[in-house]
Amino acid sequence: MTTWQGWQHFATTPPPTPPHPGTPERSEEERLAYHSAFVTVRTPAIDTLTTSVRTLMILGRHQQTTARPSLIVTGPAAAGKTTALLHVGRACHLAHTQQHPLPAGTVQAPVPVAYVLVPPAASAKALAAEFARYLGIPLTTRMTQAQITDAVCHTYNQAGVRLVLIDEIHRLNPRTTTGAQTADLLKDLTERIQATFVYAGIDVTHTALFSGVRGAQLAARASLVECGAFPARSGKQEPFKELIAAVEAALDLRAHRTGTLTRHASYLHQRTAGRIGSLTRLIRQAAITAILDGTEHITKTALDAVRLDHLAETHHHTKPGTRPT
Repeated sequence: MTTWQGWQHFATTPPPTPPHPGTPERSEEERLAYHSAFVTVRTPAIDTLTTSVRTLMILGRHQQTTARPSLIVTGPAAAGKTTALLHVGRACHLAHTQQHPLPAGTVQAPVPVAYVLVPPAASAKALAAEFARYLGIPLTTRMTQAQITDAVCHTYNQAGVRLVLIDEIHRLNPRTTTGAQTADLLKDLTERIQATFVYAGIDVTHTALFSGVRGAQLAARASLVECGAFPARSGKQEPFKELIAAVEAALDLRAHRTGTLTRHASYLHQRTAGRIGSLTRLIRQAAITAILDGTEHITKTALDAVRLDHLAETHHHTKPGTRPT
């Protein structure tokens, strides 16, 4: 998705949909593919991000003299940051294409959304090249960073990019010379490209991203949207159990009884630390196994047999008051 062609395919391909009563049963292969891709479960973070992005895009639409206000999606690993980012990007892409249909005979479609990953230890020139690669801007080895940046800003404005999504922003460290130059490049891009910038990264408030003069500039312009772990309880509500119910309702298993997984909410919370990424991976893997072995339902025994990401497994096997070895 870090090229326009890849992004366009992602944004225009209908997302997976859960089974509906009265529709024909899907084949085993179709159901395996469905649980592999799976649905995007709407969360409070996605709703907050959707509203915030729409508001900031309107706010910055006619702003010319300074950088437009931006957003940072932050939270722990496996908390659904990238999922939220992509969901909002797809919604923006589809809304723009519906509101601005192409005139007959038009060859070049507008590019409302750009999606860029920050490379590890990225130099300013390397990051500028990533922006160029997204739109297929031709580069040569002799081009300077300034020349690449000029080409990027001109082409993005000409293409009508209105939303720029930048993932893995925690890789940026303004305390280093290279990181400081890269941070300066981002500031330059936000001032020259007529788009709203949304960043996503792991626990960015605890990284060097907000330190020093450059960090203060970013903090003054960017609002935070938290993608945190779901608590087991919040007052009288049980957010994590509600999340489990939403995931369980989307399963396509022939013998699974709704409510089975919500009864194991405490176990699932301990197993996944309340992180939506770990939870959906656990349930999807168990569902795929249930299809392959013919049981067609998920039990606690089946969940126990799934090996999760190391972060979740470390949390699960750490007893209170002890540290993992």
